Amino acid sequence: MATRMTPLDHVKKCDSFPDPEREPERYAEEMKRLYTLLWKDEDGTYPIGYVPLSVLAALETTPEDIRGPMTVDREARTILLWQEPATEPERTRLVGRLTAHWRSQQAFRMLRGWRDELWPVYSRRGELLFSVERVAMGLFGNARFGVHMTAFVRRPRNEDGKDSRWDLRVWVPKRAANKTSYPGMLDNTVAGGLMTGEDPFECLVREADEEASLPEAYMRAHAKETGTVTYIYITDERAGGEPGWIYPECQWVYDLELPADESITPQPKDGEVESFRLHTIEEIQEQLAQGLWKPNCAMIMVDFFLRHGILTPDNEPHWDELRARAHRFIPFPGPHWPHWKPAGP
Repeated sequence: MATRMTPLDHVKKCDSFPDPEREPERYAEEMKRLYTLLWKDEDGTYPIGYVPLSVLAALETTPEDIRGPMTVDREARTILLWQEPATEPERTRLVGRLTAHWRSQQAFRMLRGWRDELWPVYSRRGELLFSVERVAMGLFGNARFGVHMTAFVRRPRNEDGKDSRWDLRVWVPKRAANKTSYPGMLDNTVAGGLMTGEDPFECLVREADEEASLPEAYMRAHAKETGTVTYIYITDERAGGEPGWIYPECQWVYDLELPADESITPQPKDGEVESFRLHTIEEIQEQLAQGLWKPNCAMIMVDFFLRHGILTPDNEPHWDELRARAHRFIPFPGPHWPHWKPAGP
């Protein structure tokens, strides 16, 4: 019989990169296979990514006129890269030349899913340092940003009105079977990554139309931001490439209440989703226990349960840990940092 997963199992599966303070020995062991990608400014150096040894090897064997100048400190296990181009557009072109070269050489399996979408990498001052092809972000372990939304309906528990409580039901999509990552698994109602220069809410509106055919006017009037969820994920073989890539991620989380009469419902549009179904909380809890949800979407669902009082300190023994690990510190700069502000023009 397969082991059933608890909410804490899901959070640990998604936030799988060890925390240096909570798990120093595991963290030290994990870092043996990584170098830290640094950025240097007038105030010194700071980390912007984790680079696996296989990527370092590829960097070292790639001609400098393709890769750009690089400094590797073997003792400190750090890499300085892309410092010399003076402007962000020049750096973005240099990074693009490198990743396109690796794609042409079939150096990394993840590059087969090339999307022609640029995702941002930020400085600690809020500046855009450069942009990276979406599927190549894992090569450098940079922080990634996205949006996740749970659409739900409220229905009375019975028709005679004697029970004043409401049942929550959630619209759950099943990922298309031909998806390169996590095919056929269950997902949040709408989810997507922020492209360079994109506002989180505008990203949500775009993804809601593309993935779920949800009307823009309804989204703008009713979608509610509830905060962020942060974690550092280590990919497995279902992610569409070699396992073991490091994905530090910050997700803006939204709720959307849809009409209980189903006058507005999510519908597949762009082929990313096979179908949408309305599920009870109990059905979702059983799906989670069976491990049917995509890992980071399971974590967003656990966050939904925490926020809506489905999981409480009385019925969930790990309630405090679940809350804490859904908001872990990510050491790389970006909008998830407290007091972080984008640099002005």
